[in-house]
Amino acid sequence: MQSLPPDRGLCAGIPSSGDIEAGDPIPSYRQRAWMEIDRAALLANTRALRRFLQPRTRLLAVIKADGYGHGALTVASAALEAGAAELGVATLAEAIELRQAGIAAPLLVLGSLSLPEELAACQRWELMPTISDREQVRLCAALGRQGGQPLNLHLKLDTGMTRLGAHWADGLQLLRLIEQSEGVRLRGLYSHLAVADDPHAHFTRQQQERFEAVLQAARQEGLNLGLCHLANSAGTLGDRLLHYDMVRVGLALYGHAPAAHLADVLPLRPAMAVRARVTLLRQVQAGTGVSYGSSFHVQRPSRLAVVGIGYADGVPRLLSNRMAVLFRGQRLPQVGAITMDQLMVDATDAPALSIGDVVTLLGSDGVATITPEAWSQACRTIPWEILCGFKHRLPRLVEN
Repeated sequence: MQSLPPDRGLCAGIPSSGDIEAGDPIPSYRQRAWMEIDRAALLANTRALRRFLQPRTRLLAVIKADGYGHGALTVASAALEAGAAELGVATLAEAIELRQAGIAAPLLVLGSLSLPEELAACQRWELMPTISDREQVRLCAALGRQGGQPLNLHLKLDTGMTRLGAHWADGLQLLRLIEQSEGVRLRGLYSHLAVADDPHAHFTRQQQERFEAVLQAARQEGLNLGLCHLANSAGTLGDRLLHYDMVRVGLALYGHAPAAHLADVLPLRPAMAVRARVTLLRQVQAGTGVSYGSSFHVQRPSRLAVVGIGYADGVPRLLSNRMAVLFRGQRLPQVGAITMDQLMVDATDAPALSIGDVVTLLGSDGVATITPEAWSQACRTIPWEILCGFKHRLPRLVEN
């Protein structure tokens, strides 16, 4: 099946399934299943976040994992247009892809880069690596001296996430080392919150106190700190005292609150919808088993619809018999095990559903909506994983 490249605004002017008349060819990128990305929602979310911050606080848009499945270039251009000052990605390859596409904004690599060739690529592509130890500082300084241009970097402190970053108690020594090292320039100092989505957790305040202790000690010595940043989406929406010079926003940018108690802080609009087409309809008798393992048996004479999307596209198999799709605002239960390329829906109560019709798996149809949060609760996971799980064989149609 022909798949159109992502991020080119291809949805404008494409007719909906209701506009396709008999005999009209169906565009190849809508024959089976696809994602729709609402660029206007990305713009609106970024602007809402920008208004929520103090004028002095910069917004870093986190667009790792291909923009949480929305398309990194689409998200980057929209976020920068709407007021984001910097971008963050997880890997070197993600960063270089944006540079090759013409994105010139400050770009922070949030993942750990420790090989000399990786850090040299940061220098070549004008990227800012995240540094966690003395050896990384040494390598960056050597590259900066060799290239005749200081290598910009951010120092990360581990204040309780226990992942990347230098132990916060060692932060002052590393800041001194960076200050004294020719060939490097500190652009920022940051840490990452572990439980900011929990309104009752005292650990977030403890992390902030550790971060503050390093800031105060460094300022007393007159050390350069660059941009100080601590807050993720939950920290940004939950507590303005966590904002500092910059915030790093991921999930909220895509229209989803990182916790239920933060859902009403800003009017966020989901930017992704997932739709698929009905490929077959069949009548079955009561007691008939459905799909692999026959884990589901219909309880009445039923009309089943086969839908052309499955777990290889990003629909978790854990959702088998736990999800629904939308058709003209009506919820139709999914039945049987979700397979690699297809899933089955009970359409007995939707007599108008026909082969070729489009159903919505995520997003809105009329007044009804299915959210990544609903899927994540059914799978006992988080919305981040749901959004990042959609595969590249699903065409991504960008609505402007």
